[in-house]
Amino acid sequence: MLKTTPLNQTHRDMNAKMVDFGGWDMPLHYGSQLDEHHKVRQDAGMFDVSHMLSVDVKGHNVRGFLRRLVANNVDKLTIPGKALYSCMLTPQGGIIDDLIIYFLSETWFRIVVNAGTADKDVAWMQKQRDDYAVDLEITPRRDLAMIAVQGPNARTKVWQVIAGSQVATEALKQFQSVEVGPYFIARTGYTGEDGFEIILPAAEAPKFWQALHAVGVVPAGLGARDTLRLEAGMNLYGQDMDETKHPMESGLAWTVDLKADRDFIGKQVLSDTPVTHHLVGLVLLDRGVLRSHQQVVMQRDGVEHQGEITSGGFSPTMNQSIALARVPTAVSVGDEVDVVVRDKKLRAKVVKYPFVRNGKVLV
Repeated sequence: MLKTTPLNQTHRDMNAKMVDFGGWDMPLHYGSQLDEHHKVRQDAGMFDVSHMLSVDVKGHNVRGFLRRLVANNVDKLTIPGKALYSCMLTPQGGIIDDLIIYFLSETWFRIVVNAGTADKDVAWMQKQRDDYAVDLEITPRRDLAMIAVQGPNARTKVWQVIAGSQVATEALKQFQSVEVGPYFIARTGYTGEDGFEIILPAAEAPKFWQALHAVGVVPAGLGARDTLRLEAGMNLYGQDMDETKHPMESGLAWTVDLKADRDFIGKQVLSDTPVTHHLVGLVLLDRGVLRSHQQVVMQRDGVEHQGEITSGGFSPTMNQSIALARVPTAVSVGDEVDVVVRDKKLRAKVVKYPFVRNGKVLV
């Protein structure tokens, strides 16, 4: 039996093509994945991300618990509403999940985790709690829904729907949030465009979705979500990283704080492990399509360097095929590589990602 979000019937009423996404019944598109992609880049689209889970951590010294739990440093969070992107690691430095942590007060932090890893994440947090901070409450909030409204006009459209939200949110910077009535509004996203991710009571979600649709926000499915995040150079858990990979070889070194005087799970291994591979962008020069798991090969000075595409696909904004690939550190931006597609070798150029941000092609 597939799990469903509070918007399941709403998607069906809008003739969405529904698919099994990690055990969740989710919309792939509502007619045209391509149109949905362009609408987000040029105007405003909305995504049901209620399969993701908000986890509230409450009690005395939550900050101390999180200092140890995640690789980024929660001491960067000093203003209520501020958010931090981080990985949660195994003792071996592998990535259990990537997540966003919101600082609401010294006794209340909210963590948003991925759908496919939610049960594993909560179990890991509870185990660490039981070992190190028994008085903390860890509460999965399946009573909440989450809707992402993304695009250059996304904020304006939300302001039309939520009374009083413009005054409350207009000054928010990226990775800041505020509560407006029952709405928890964060200036975050997974598309490379401006916008909000909004957490709200599950029962309110269908009405809110319809109100957004009424002011011209287009529903968008998982298909557009994936092409948008790939163009934006944003990692997808389970593809670009997992428990067998560490952040330094996954383009996530910027989310790890090794400098501060604190110990966190996985720190020792990260400090001791030389980085042999890194994540790079690829743009295909020949005709064809880049896909995950295709082999990437480069010859230099008689040595063959081999890597693998982690995420690949067609970029609607650039009108060409792009990918993220994990390759040896000897392969760098500007190099040409071969991608093995079936029995052919296609030429690709190594580029610095993101490929697209705020509607502009950057490579």
